[in-house]
Amino acid sequence: MDEKLSAVLDLYHERMRAERSQPRTEPPGGRDGGQDQRMRAIGPDTGQLMNILARSLDKPTILELGTSFGYSGLWLADAARSTGGKLITMELHGYKSAYAREMAEKAGLANYIDHRVGDAVQMIGDLTEPLDFVFVDLWKDLYVPCLEAFYPKLAPGAIIVADNMIRPGTEDVKKYSRAIRAKPDISSVLLPVGTGIEVSRFKAD
Repeated sequence: MDEKLSAVLDLYHERMRAERSQPRTEPPGGRDGGQDQRMRAIGPDTGQLMNILARSLDKPTILELGTSFGYSGLWLADAARSTGGKLITMELHGYKSAYAREMAEKAGLANYIDHRVGDAVQMIGDLTEPLDFVFVDLWKDLYVPCLEAFYPKLAPGAIIVADNMIRPGTEDVKKYSRAIRAKPDISSVLLPVGTGIEVSRFKAD
């Protein structure tokens, strides 16, 4: 990892530490708009693991569902840079995407990221290229609709990672786990990394 990326990740880590030291209260805005400033970011262990997985692919097209403020996208964009791939990241709120763009510029990774703002399910439907890696980390009731949208677009050997699969343990993530394991040609395992990640592979054989 180069110094520019490391320095930007440290900025995120400091923000994450400050956020997690505060009482867990839901700020105004959130899903329906406003200026929700909570990162809700994956931790560095999850980021490092995804970076390793994505680096195992050749020139991957990586799809991130839920840009938020851009932390996880840097781990994925770093993998894209090292493998000749690219990251497409989707976010509902423009102000979050704008912050992520700014941080990607500081990290020297902006050229490897395609930021898109809008409804994830609709934007997935607009994609025309096969997907080699998908990271699912948006509102939990959208996990299954997004799965149904991206599943037909998976390339052979594609890797799918879904976050927050152990905590908070909502019915929506349980539905996703059942849905992806029921898909043809999918092998899947739940790993106790961070808040739990479901790692799946399409047509692994």
